[in-house]
Amino acid sequence: GPDHPDVAMSLNNLALLYFIQGDHTKAEPLYQRSLAIWEKALGPDHPNVAASLNNLAALRKAQGAYAKAEPLYQRSLAIREKALGPNHPDVVASLQNLAALYRVTGRTADAEALEKRVAQLRATRQ
Repeated sequence: GPDHPDVAMSLNNLALLYFIQGDHTKAEPLYQRSLAIWEKALGPDHPNVAASLNNLAALRKAQGAYAKAEPLYQRSLAIREKALGPNHPDVVASLQNLAALYRVTGRTADAEALEKRVAQLRATRQ
């Protein structure tokens, strides 16, 4: 049906295609719908919700809507840390994305703190 998690995945993938093509107007509602389906079907703390939040945050960042992107990245990170553990590769990706946002907004100290954590996580994997 239209609210099945598989539909959310397809919507997310189509949104990503539009995002890559630079068509943010088409991507945004698809990301929003994907997020709504996953939250309803899987719960607000599921890793798929985190992925959707991360993708929507990337879109907001690309649009220059940094204040809207930050809470999305932060929520994505929190979900991933809780659901997947602090050392999971998706957590590392979330940390890097949030650090990049902090850098572009001039929050160098915040970015450096997250980048230091990323480096520590990578060092423990080797």
